[in-house]
Amino acid sequence: MQLKNELEAANCKTIILHIDNYIVEREKRYQTGYEEWYEYYYLQWNINLIQAELFKKLRSKTSLLTLPFYDNSSNTILDKNVKVPSSAVIIIEGVFLQRKEWRSYFDFKIFLDYPQELRFKRVLGRDVYLGDDQSRLEKYKTRYWLAEDYYHNEEEPIENADYIYSVT
Repeated sequence: MQLKNELEAANCKTIILHIDNYIVEREKRYQTGYEEWYEYYYLQWNINLIQAELFKKLRSKTSLLTLPFYDNSSNTILDKNVKVPSSAVIIIEGVFLQRKEWRSYFDFKIFLDYPQELRFKRVLGRDVYLGDDQSRLEKYKTRYWLAEDYYHNEEEPIENADYIYSVT
């Protein structure tokens, strides 16, 4: 990540945490009886656990986090320890981070603004486990992008960002 490299070049210790490393097991977020967008937005992560074990502990200046790391190959959660140097800049990366439950824990919020056509192209180049190009687009339309629309309408992440980086 370019930001991490620039911070480290300025002699800042930097840690990147990817929120998608802390999702829950598949059976808790797929085919639950809720609409797919709802599963993705509300059930993808244990919102309260992440708040308690990540955000609150970071705010209290803890030097060691124990986080629920998702292992995709076994569909299990493994607790992993993350050391947090007291002087480190902590970058948390991922979708839906500005949800009301978490927003107040951030000192600075950067929003990456991707145009829809670029997002379509990215989808077609990854997540091949979802099937062919058309199957991937359909899954994103019914699950991911509806959840993003909900997020934008409810949480207004662009308006609440400290900085907006437009990707072209």
